[in-house]
Amino acid sequence: MEEREITITDEKWRAVISNDASYDGRFFYAVKTTGIFCRPSCKSKPPKQENIRMFRTADQALSAGFRPCKRCKPTGVRLPDEEWLATVTEYIDAHYQDRLSLDVLADVCHGSPYHLHRTFKRIKGITPIEYIQQKRINQAIRLLITSARPITEIGQDVGLPNLPYFTTLFKKRTGMTPARYRQSMRSDKEVFLNDTSR
Repeated sequence: MEEREITITDEKWRAVISNDASYDGRFFYAVKTTGIFCRPSCKSKPPKQENIRMFRTADQALSAGFRPCKRCKPTGVRLPDEEWLATVTEYIDAHYQDRLSLDVLADVCHGSPYHLHRTFKRIKGITPIEYIQQKRINQAIRLLITSARPITEIGQDVGLPNLPYFTTLFKKRTGMTPARYRQSMRSDKEVFLNDTSR
């Protein structure tokens, strides 16, 4: 039986970081952090070596659960937009605390910023940046309700370290500042507990 994964040699790694088209068809590399696989010639931002796996064929990369790159089309077929956006949203969900921008997401998910913005808005109904903000505010709400941690710490934890911006964005999405929201949730909880203790 043919071995599915192949060893990463210096020669193959050099082919990846130099986008050497002469290696196309000889192997494919997959990026563990994004779940995408590419041809050696792919012009996407080079991944870290420790985050890649190499396969002899595109079918082997597919069998291992990786999706074909939208930019270099390693299977010769374009990845459906819905599958591509699943990769993007999975990445955001796992990295919402990081500094994320349209350019960063496009690099990570192997597409152009313009195409990513347009496709995301068409399929999800919101832009990638709005999705990131929504994710961050939802996580902030969870932390405000379940912990007594300072609001500045919560902002940092959800990727919004600038307190005035965090407060403005939070108020825009919920109608209240983070402090008022926390106070409101505590008041509601006390009312509920008093009602049930009768």
